Amino acid sequence: MSGRMRIAVAGAGLIGRRHIELIQSSGDCVLAGIADPSPAAREFAQARNAPWYADHRALLEQEKPDGLIIASPNALHLQMALDCVEAGVPALIEKPVTDSVAAARRLCEAAKRSGVPMLVGHHRRHNPIIKAAREAVVAGKLGQLTAVAGLWLLKKPDDYFEIAWRREHGGGPLLINLIHDIDNLRFICGEIADVQALTSNMVRGFAVEDTAALLLRFANGALGTMTVSDATPAPWSWELTSGENAAYPKQDQPCYILAGTGGSLSVPNMELWSYPQNPGWHALLVREPVALSAYDPLVEQLRHFLAVIAGREQPLIPVQDATATLAVVDAVSEAARTGQKISPGRIMEQAT
Repeated sequence: MSGRMRIAVAGAGLIGRRHIELIQSSGDCVLAGIADPSPAAREFAQARNAPWYADHRALLEQEKPDGLIIASPNALHLQMALDCVEAGVPALIEKPVTDSVAAARRLCEAAKRSGVPMLVGHHRRHNPIIKAAREAVVAGKLGQLTAVAGLWLLKKPDDYFEIAWRREHGGGPLLINLIHDIDNLRFICGEIADVQALTSNMVRGFAVEDTAALLLRFANGALGTMTVSDATPAPWSWELTSGENAAYPKQDQPCYILAGTGGSLSVPNMELWSYPQNPGWHALLVREPVALSAYDPLVEQLRHFLAVIAGREQPLIPVQDATATLAVVDAVSEAARTGQKISPGRIMEQAT
């Protein structure tokens, strides 16, 4: 037991409890404690004989964990992470890294000065599907990337919106859901140079959007589109196509199409299309399945976090990288509000 890392969790909501389950089933770490002021969290901790604290700072001081997983509401991420920096405790911060680009930039500077490792929980980067798609692009299997088409279309149940913040600005599919897809596309295809966007709340009439259409220009010259709606029965979303989370019934459909001068790839069903010879629309296209490993990305993320704490690996998603993803989402919102083309890079500069 003494050789296993002690990992604590701040926030015992749905994702926090999933982290706790993974820690308790790991052979490489143990649960150092839970910080969450709610009575439900206290009962949850007591049922597992885990130390419970209403305040994460008390947990850091009393338990002195090797690492802290921050799974609290977004608005609390910055202060909790800064407290970890001050205590010298590495942190795994759930996405989005903070609730604003300015806050994320502040955390970047603090982490850089201290040298305390900070890892952000865009866990899909640990998924073998996303890793294989990136490898195909980087290895040149598609030739020069020319176009990207993404879909995030599904129907959230009516009772999802009984929670008030999900009907307000910031509680819609752009910040809650699309941020995952933006991070996937940045990781696979490269940086996004500028965006244009339209949003609509026509279906439900809430203050927050239910539908959005994006036009993306990547720094490498490729163009992309992303269509988003949480108000339609449809199988084309990462949640329903990837099989990553068993809570969603898996559909054998793609949600991203990556097109290049040498081939195209559908994701996550991972079919590579190309011409074996004499390329052209009259020639026969060949479909080649891409072989994949099989593992839980959240388990892999925990393994990686432990390796980061030990100094064996560098963070796959450092704070600066996650800030760039958040800046793209902010750029989408600004583009929709103003009708202008917006650069995520400018969003980052304005936040300094």
